[in-house]
Amino acid sequence: MDAAYLSAVSALAGSLIGSLSSLTASWLGNQIQFKTQERAAELHNRQQLFRDFIAEASKWYADAFEHDDPKVSNLVNLYTLVSRMRILASPTVVASADRVVRTIIQAYLSPNKSFRDVFQVLDNAAMDPMREFSDSCRVELDALRRAARLQD
Repeated sequence: MDAAYLSAVSALAGSLIGSLSSLTASWLGNQIQFKTQERAAELHNRQQLFRDFIAEASKWYADAFEHDDPKVSNLVNLYTLVSRMRILASPTVVASADRVVRTIIQAYLSPNKSFRDVFQVLDNAAMDPMREFSDSCRVELDALRRAARLQD
């Protein structure tokens, strides 16, 4: 083979290899960036869902102390949030959310409470239905963060 041809083929092969390397590095970088953004979005969605549930459940738990005539339609948002958790969250978090809802319903079925009664109930960690739920959420979110760090 002529030296000129060999030189031209070598130059083209080198150019092709360099282009493929650059393309592969760019593709891998985009894949990593996409997965990182996807994990961050999933973490944010769960945090927002847990935050919304805590706000809604707290509102109805306080309402249950003052009223003993619950309206089922008032709890629809709460059940919606629990159903969304069934899709996104771990069974531990969902079970904890279910216990919160049951506690709220039980509070509605109990006699109304005075401000002093409310203070005593909230001062007792065992009677705070949101504590277990919050702890379950924290464990799940920490596990997601650790898994994301290991994959990075």
